[in-house]
Amino acid sequence: MLQTIKNAWKIPDLRKKLLSTLMLLVVFRFGSVIPVPFISGDAMQSLTSGGNGGSLINFLDTFSGGAFSNATIFAMSITPYINSSIIMQLLAVAIPALERLQKEGEEGRKILGRYTRYLAVVLGFIEATGLYFAIRNSLTSNGKGVLGFVVITFTFTAGTAFLMWLGEQINEKGIGNGISLLIFAGIVSRGPQAVQALYATILERKTMGWISVAVILLVALAVVTLVVYMNEAERRIPVQYAKRVVGRKMYGGQSTHIPIKLLGAGVIPIIFAMSIMAFPGTVAQFFGKNASSGGFLGGFLGLFSPDSTIYAVCYFLLIIAFSYFYIAIQFNPIEIANNMKKNGGFVPGLRPGKPTSDYIAKIISRITFAGALFLGFLAVFPIVLSRWSPVNITIGGTSLLIVVGVALETTKQMESHMLMRHYKGFLE
Repeated sequence: MLQTIKNAWKIPDLRKKLLSTLMLLVVFRFGSVIPVPFISGDAMQSLTSGGNGGSLINFLDTFSGGAFSNATIFAMSITPYINSSIIMQLLAVAIPALERLQKEGEEGRKILGRYTRYLAVVLGFIEATGLYFAIRNSLTSNGKGVLGFVVITFTFTAGTAFLMWLGEQINEKGIGNGISLLIFAGIVSRGPQAVQALYATILERKTMGWISVAVILLVALAVVTLVVYMNEAERRIPVQYAKRVVGRKMYGGQSTHIPIKLLGAGVIPIIFAMSIMAFPGTVAQFFGKNASSGGFLGGFLGLFSPDSTIYAVCYFLLIIAFSYFYIAIQFNPIEIANNMKKNGGFVPGLRPGKPTSDYIAKIISRITFAGALFLGFLAVFPIVLSRWSPVNITIGGTSLLIVVGVALETTKQMESHMLMRHYKGFLE
């Protein structure tokens, strides 16, 4: 990866893209320290410190790079846009008009992208309204009126809209996926804070020596290596295209493959599962309730707290279920088999049509199961490890998967740009 960046820096066009990306990320980090009027940092920090490590609020704070707990204009990060994208993908399956737009090529994708941005602004305003009422009691006297409501909710919503624009600028003028890089920057910016927390824990707890720290670092290195390997793993279904003679030219006859990634769903199943598991605790937190409140609600929240066994088991099962659900939306074996048949392609040893679709469905099912097990392990392992380690790493698996995935994707884009430039120079 470092060698790829070094080679890309030598090329003027790519160097310009890298500098543009870096400057836009710097703008993102500057915006993460600009405070919102009428809100004190204590009001937002009370939400993050009052909840558990697995609440949606802590998850949001991690994605925003600490902007949420500091009550800045980028407090909601880009999560409304992520939720909007997921909703639009689901609606494209259920609504025929959106499905047709999805298949219309670049123009249809532009229209869907515009709908996604509109929906993201609406979701951002709803989320901003919920945050306002959650911290209303901690606001200043000016912030509790109509003016305070308008200023706070509109500022939060505008921050999310600006981040969407910033991500699009990275896509156009920089390199890599803009939205993914913004999340990447937010997570990585929490690295020094995590190191500081680990160091403070070592000083506070004399029983945790340097050997324990070395073990934690080795385990983290092993998990990173495993994530890289699994993120790149794929199952290739061989496809052979029959030869066709059109006029005096012969087409087809080549061999190719259909790549099916082991982690085709990415972190979407983890986000879905975490949202469902954390929803009761997050709502209760808005009303000042937690596991120590007592009564039925306190017992229920304690039973499903992120450090409990029941939470880990339900979390693991939900990840597997959502993995199958999301892959079923993304891959249609019948459509894949029909497209192969129309273009004269076939899987060696199988007849085109239903036998091919059944074979592809079986492969996808097996790959999805293996990927879902790994995602479940990646999400539950930090919860299990946190029982032994005093450091809070409840959502470390999700963050790690995002960071590794974005880094690999950006590296591949740089390599692709260098390869295209090489071929362009050769042809000229």
